Amino acid sequence: MIRTTGLTKRYGGTAAVDGVDLVVEVGSVHGLVGRNGAGKTTLLRMLAGLRDPTSGQVAITAAPAEVAVLPDTPRFDPWLTGREVVALAASMVGGSDRVDEVLVEAGIRDAADRRVGGYSRGMLQRLGIAASMVGSPRLLLADEPASALDPLGRREVLDVIGRMRGEATVLFSSHILADVQEVCDAVTVMDEGRLRFQGGIGDLLTGSATPRYLVRLRSDSPDPGSALLAEPWVSGVESLGEGLLGVAVNSLDDAERHLTGVLASAGAGVISLGPEAVTLEQAFLELTS
Repeated sequence: MIRTTGLTKRYGGTAAVDGVDLVVEVGSVHGLVGRNGAGKTTLLRMLAGLRDPTSGQVAITAAPAEVAVLPDTPRFDPWLTGREVVALAASMVGGSDRVDEVLVEAGIRDAADRRVGGYSRGMLQRLGIAASMVGSPRLLLADEPASALDPLGRREVLDVIGRMRGEATVLFSSHILADVQEVCDAVTVMDEGRLRFQGGIGDLLTGSATPRYLVRLRSDSPDPGSALLAEPWVSGVESLGEGLLGVAVNSLDDAERHLTGVLASAGAGVISLGPEAVTLEQAFLELTS
C-alpha cells in the first residue's frame, strides 16, 4: 500500500526524516513508534501530502480520495454537532450511509447531536475517528489516535482499528507501546529521523531484546548468582527483589539444557522459572538507547 524510497525532510540543517525506506503491506495494521521528535508526525504528514519532502519518493496504491488522515489533535467548527461533522466528512468523499454506524463504532452516539464546542478532548478524538472512517477509506493514516482517551476509550478505538484489518490498511503512530503490540501486524521504529527497525512484531520481540529467564527462589535459598555467572552462556544475573532473579542468557538452547542443573548444583530452592515475556517497550528501549 505504501512504499517510500530515501524519503527525507530537512528544516534548515536538521533532518526531521532522514532517508526512510518504509513499506506498509496492503490490509495490515502497521504501528509507527519512536520518541518525541523522532520524525513520526513529519513522516505521516508527507505520506498524507501535507508536507513536501526535501528528497525521496512516496508511492501509495490508494487514490487520494481513498486516503483518510486523522491528526493527533483534531479540531472542528464548534457550532456543528458531531453528527453534522461526520455527515460533512461523508459529503466530501461522495456521500456515505455509514454516518450512524461510525458514530456508534467511535463511541459518541449519545453525544452526536451536541455541538462539538462542548466536547472534551477525548470526545474530539473519537469524533475525528468517526469522520475519518465514514468514507470507508482504503488507507487510514492516524497520528496518536488514542492519545487523549481513557482506558475504556482506548480499548474501543483499538477494537475499531483491529476490525479494519484486511478491509483497509492502517498506519498509526503511538507512544503507548502496549497498544501497538496488541493490535499491529508490523511495526516501524524511528529514532532521530531514521528507521531502526521495520518488520513483524514477533521478529522485533525475538530479535532485539536480550533473552532472560526469571527464577523465583525460596526465602531460605542460597544465592546461585556466582554459579550462574561462571557459565559461558549466562551474560548477567540481576536481583529483582523478593527472591526473584533475572538471568540474562546469550544462548537459549544452553539455558534450556543446563539452567535447572546449575541451579540444582548450587543448592538453590527453586519455586518457579521460565523465560521472560519480552515486551515491545523492552525491545524499543534496546533499539534506541
